[in-house]
Amino acid sequence: MKTERKKTEKKYQQAKECPITIFMEQIGGKWKPVIIWLLLLNEVMRFNELDKAIDGISQKMLSQQLKDLEKLKIIHRKSYPVIPPKVEYRLTEKGKSLKENLTNIMEWSNMNLK
Repeated sequence: MKTERKKTEKKYQQAKECPITIFMEQIGGKWKPVIIWLLLLNEVMRFNELDKAIDGISQKMLSQQLKDLEKLKIIHRKSYPVIPPKVEYRLTEKGKSLKENLTNIMEWSNMNLK
């Protein structure tokens, strides 16, 4: 047990190796949690719906954040071959698995950070 603890302590001496740091770097930030939460609430959203729902985000930034989340396999992008272009976003099972954690963070924040 003590050896295992020492390995853990040594591993976390570098913050970049900490699972929480990795989570925050990849899924944290200003916009990704909001995008994920909106898709949890609405199931499927189009680009323009997300753009209208998130105050202050530029279309370029939204596009980049969606690409990042797609690359992480948190969201799925479905493009329809129509004019004008129709693209829908939804959470993958991996993305849906964040619901409990994000709900807990939201509840903790409401109780402790107001």
